[in-house]
Amino acid sequence: MTIYALSTGPGVSGVAIIRISGSDSSKAITLLTGKPIPLPRVACLRKINNINTSELIDQGIIIWFPGPESYTGEDMVEVHVHGGKAIVLAIQNELSKIKNFRLAEPGEFTKKAFQNGKINLLKAEGIADLISAETEIQRLQAVKIMKGNSAQIFDNLREKLLKILSFVEAKIDFPEEDLPYENIQQIKNDSTEVLNQIKKILNDQKVGEIIREGFKIAIVGPTNAGKSSLLNNLSNRDVAIVSEIAGTTRDVIETHLNVDGYPVIISDTAGIRNSKDEIEKKGIKLSLDKAENADLKLVVVDAKSIDLSGFLNDLLKENAILVVNKSDLINGELDPEVRKLDHVLISLKKNLNLDKLISKIKNKLKTRFIINEDILITRERHRQHLVQCSDNLANFLEKNDKKDFDKAAEDLRLATRHLGMIVGKVDVEEILGSIFNDFCIGK
Repeated sequence: MTIYALSTGPGVSGVAIIRISGSDSSKAITLLTGKPIPLPRVACLRKINNINTSELIDQGIIIWFPGPESYTGEDMVEVHVHGGKAIVLAIQNELSKIKNFRLAEPGEFTKKAFQNGKINLLKAEGIADLISAETEIQRLQAVKIMKGNSAQIFDNLREKLLKILSFVEAKIDFPEEDLPYENIQQIKNDSTEVLNQIKKILNDQKVGEIIREGFKIAIVGPTNAGKSSLLNNLSNRDVAIVSEIAGTTRDVIETHLNVDGYPVIISDTAGIRNSKDEIEKKGIKLSLDKAENADLKLVVVDAKSIDLSGFLNDLLKENAILVVNKSDLINGELDPEVRKLDHVLISLKKNLNLDKLISKIKNKLKTRFIINEDILITRERHRQHLVQCSDNLANFLEKNDKKDFDKAAEDLRLATRHLGMIVGKVDVEEILGSIFNDFCIGK
């Protein structure tokens, strides 16, 4: 089948690009324009007409990309027209009339590029991340992935394991032959080296995933402490309803921010207190869950009634800033136990010290994102395969020491397979759908 789709954003725009890919792509040019195929990769101005009536639809640019020198590796056409909705729909309607033409599925153009060997899975994911990047650090990370450095590292590790596997299988195939001692020692040294490299990659504080998905900040604390007001202030808009009635926030409210180029997701949560209301109790449970999974907790308390016992004490133990609100209503010094904690005194009503709080948040962000090595893991999929690879390699070393070569070889094959699945060097049909469905239609 030959596929087609709008590759630029939907809606009214100056220019719209409709992409066509497949063995019959050239047929679209002749049928829509009534003229022969232009020279490869040369922009050609053509009138685009109704196939049956020759009625003019628009005048635009046609670019012909014969395979395999195209994005997908197949014959491909780009039709550049004015970006009105009616024009795009009219051209797509004409394309649907051509035999063996259909509308593309989300990510299908990039999926074809992968299947035709134009890109590996990591580069495909890098393209998806680049399209969805909202901050500079996300863009830079996506570009690094697209350059292929991480894919090269995983390929090199996989090649080392394949070489080790060849030695082990030689021993299985020819049991009467003794492997030289230096070969046996080399197997152990090389597999241990690969295992240590994978453990080092895994020990990355999940920076890649945080950059891609966003640094999660949870605003938690008792009712009526000013959590929703703080969310609105940090967002510079009214995201959450603010009320003097305790328990107004029942669900988790999230907003995405760009803080000095860092992607941040801030969540306002239900006030935590003893409640008999079933709905509020569910909201409180969501609050505690959100706090547990957050990269940073802003524990907001009322300066007039600071009680850090129980759940508040637990929340402040790790990755937390104590935010003492309504500081304009207190006289004198804070309790010495409170002053020992990482805290900041603010007043949302008087707009006091909010700059200090934002500065603290920025410092936490910058500290978390400091990393000297190239980021190799950007998705949970990568991490899971590396964990499995590490476990299989550890099993291999144990069985290899016991000279249980048959079972050791199977562990090594599994380790190699998991590394291959990261870049797409094995049969990965079962994971392609989940990867390419994240793309927009036309990409």
